[in-house]
Amino acid sequence: MAGGDVAPARAELRRLRERAGDEVRALEEDLRGVFEASRESNADDEHDPEGSTIAYERAQLTAVLDAARRRAADLDDALARLEAGSYGVCERCGRPIPAERLAARPSARTCVTCA
Repeated sequence: MAGGDVAPARAELRRLRERAGDEVRALEEDLRGVFEASRESNADDEHDPEGSTIAYERAQLTAVLDAARRRAADLDDALARLEAGSYGVCERCGRPIPAERLAARPSARTCVTCA
């Protein structure tokens, strides 16, 4: 984005980061709810043939939460690169990252060739 107007990119990255933060907070709340429910219940869900176990739900939710946290961190990094003037520049080859790639993956650090 060297030399270009970064305001639209900044606004979009901030919007995406806010949405990612909202998702992280909601997932953290959901995970707290699963932990509380499992503490308050003495059900033997490991041997319940009717559905998924609490442990499975907790593991699945934890994985989704980890991915959301990574997405938020990646967007924080993208905002830092934008402020530093290196957003949209491939970290490997130094060439510009195509606008189409940034539109599809706003936190991209590399061009398609280097990815």
